[in-house]
Amino acid sequence: MNLVYGAALVVSTACLVLLDLRYALVFRRRPLAGVAALVIGLLFFIAWDAAGISLGVFRHVDSHWATGLLLAPEFPVEELLFLVFLSYLTLILLSGWQRLRTREGSR
Repeated sequence: MNLVYGAALVVSTACLVLLDLRYALVFRRRPLAGVAALVIGLLFFIAWDAAGISLGVFRHVDSHWATGLLLAPEFPVEELLFLVFLSYLTLILLSGWQRLRTREGSR
């Protein structure tokens, strides 16, 4: 079992948390809305993955970079970590973009 991919996702997500804390982009700014948006994004992408798995589009292939732990058939734990990272990154980018637009509009 190898933890390289999972560890990279956890470290990357931790960097997003630091960015969020420093600039108050998502959870420090509006915690309940941030949690709701993150959960809705996760549920959407988990449903997307479930549909892809059931149609045979997505398959789990063993990798020496991943743990090999599956949360469900064809759904590795790293996929959940990636979906958290992707959803959180999207929220941070959207919030930062809105802040920049607001700042430029007030000049």
